[in-house]
Amino acid sequence: MSGEKPIRVLVAGLGNMGRSHALAYHNDPGFEIVGLVNRSTPKLDPALEGYKIHPDFLTALEELKPDLCAICTYSDSHADYAVAAFETGCHVFVEKPLATTVADAERVVAAAKASGKKLVIGYILRHHPSWIRLIEEARKLGPPYVFRMNLNQQSSGPTWDVHKALMNTTPPIVDCGVHYVDVMCQITDAKPVEVRGMGLRLSDEIAPDMYNYGHLQVIFEDKSVGWYEAGWGPMISETAFFVKDVMSPKGSVSIVMDPNAKSDDIDTHTKTSVIRLHSAETGPDGKFLSPDKDMKMAGEPGHQELCNLEQAYMLRAIREDIDLTRHMDDAVQSLKICLAADESARTGKPVHL
Repeated sequence: MSGEKPIRVLVAGLGNMGRSHALAYHNDPGFEIVGLVNRSTPKLDPALEGYKIHPDFLTALEELKPDLCAICTYSDSHADYAVAAFETGCHVFVEKPLATTVADAERVVAAAKASGKKLVIGYILRHHPSWIRLIEEARKLGPPYVFRMNLNQQSSGPTWDVHKALMNTTPPIVDCGVHYVDVMCQITDAKPVEVRGMGLRLSDEIAPDMYNYGHLQVIFEDKSVGWYEAGWGPMISETAFFVKDVMSPKGSVSIVMDPNAKSDDIDTHTKTSVIRLHSAETGPDGKFLSPDKDMKMAGEPGHQELCNLEQAYMLRAIREDIDLTRHMDDAVQSLKICLAADESARTGKPVHL
């Protein structure tokens, strides 16, 4: 509502996502940026150059007393920063993954509930019209499902540097996996019961106990099964790097990627090009009754537009007092699955949830 005071927001972390979220706040009259937090002084969009950059989050939180904290730092600081923000009476937007352990994720959710403030987790695909449509079409097919998903990134130069920094705390199957496991959980309401994972270190540039290629498998109570694959680095193949496919007894729904897309282009991670619907229904002659249907997704939002949509949702959640219980529970569940896969990759044993 136009008469309402803007939400005063502090943005912590000015990497790729933090800069995009800061721009979303800057361009939305419902928000007012009171400060940015980053240890170094990064190159920013000219629109953001007028804001002061603070070196320390907790000091800025105490001094600026924002209404909302956007936490876009590395994953290992998410939980402590979010809890500190709730304890000072702030709403919180936190990039995925919510935390690096299930206990920390649950601690953040508990702090959100105790403070009565809103917690929105950066599941960007939840705000994407094409992914919303994919989930709708898959749910129409009905269980049990087969989920086949991956996002491999052939990265070099600055992109590989970012990936190496992320892998100081989080393997690729956890960092990106939470998005796609979240999609699986939105399609089947069944509980996950068993998770398996495997991983391989393909570079001497990462820690000996880290792996830059990983694969997870999850089995659900309704017999649905899913896999997710993620690899980062200069050695990763661009062949079939983007698979988003859901099958059920009644047919399948898939995202068909532009054959010229590049795996380290951030817009590629969210653009969907075409959603293909396939019906398994056959006639008396055993042949398919209808051809596959391609739905062209025109006017697709790019990465920045998606961040804008995400923060518009954050504003609505605060102003309209949206119940975020399921949103928070889903975030903990997808993290639980991905961390179980990491545990399985390290122990060589399946994890029963």
